[in-house]
Amino acid sequence: MEVKDKIVIITGAGSGIGAATAKHFGTYQANVIVSDIKEEKAQKIADEINKAGGNAKVITANVTKFDDVEQLIAKTVATHGRLDVIVNNAGIGPRHMTKTGEYTLEDWNSVIAVNQTGVFYCMKLALQQMIKQGGGNIVNIASLAGLKASLNNLSYSASKFAVVGMTKSAALEYATKNIRINAVCPGYTESALLDKLLSARPDMDQLLKSVIPMKRYGLAEEIAEAVVWLASDTTKFITGQTITLDGGTSL
Repeated sequence: MEVKDKIVIITGAGSGIGAATAKHFGTYQANVIVSDIKEEKAQKIADEINKAGGNAKVITANVTKFDDVEQLIAKTVATHGRLDVIVNNAGIGPRHMTKTGEYTLEDWNSVIAVNQTGVFYCMKLALQQMIKQGGGNIVNIASLAGLKASLNNLSYSASKFAVVGMTKSAALEYATKNIRINAVCPGYTESALLDKLLSARPDMDQLLKSVIPMKRYGLAEEIAEAVVWLASDTTKFITGQTITLDGGTSL
């Protein structure tokens, strides 16, 4: 992967796909900014990257707070002089999975704030920096739930459809500015969100695997590999795309 020495921010990098992505960038010798709302988790991932011979630093940020995102970008640029890649990974699911008519305002507002508004804040500020420096690369983490219906999951589905739309719109706007913007859409992937679903509904394990042609869940490392590929110089002619990693589920 051609990402050596690139300056890369990953949000929500303290666990799951974000952590796997941070480690992958570290393996390929990028300069990794591990960002998460929880400093202890972010530091653990950064320490693992550094111990493995990579280069990682921690900058905590709550992506729902515009000032936090401003500081995240500003500190990165102050330290490294530029921002080559931002991976907008920070995301949450609802506390209660229920039909639209019974959906709580809390679940709607909290999920939209992180998954949609947070991505907007990060894209807006990263794009301003990338315009100044003459180029850059954005990879947004969407979901299969942003391409197909997702039962009892309105805010999550709405937010991920929005991420896909924002990716395509911004990619079109900045295609002549040496800025590429793409998204990955994971299917059912081993993660805290999936664990939460299965703990609430143990019967879902067999049901979910029955609709995945590969008969297994994805691994965070598999999603991370696609993210690093999109962020690398080997994909210079790819922009505005959604790469679906779902073991064939969408088929």
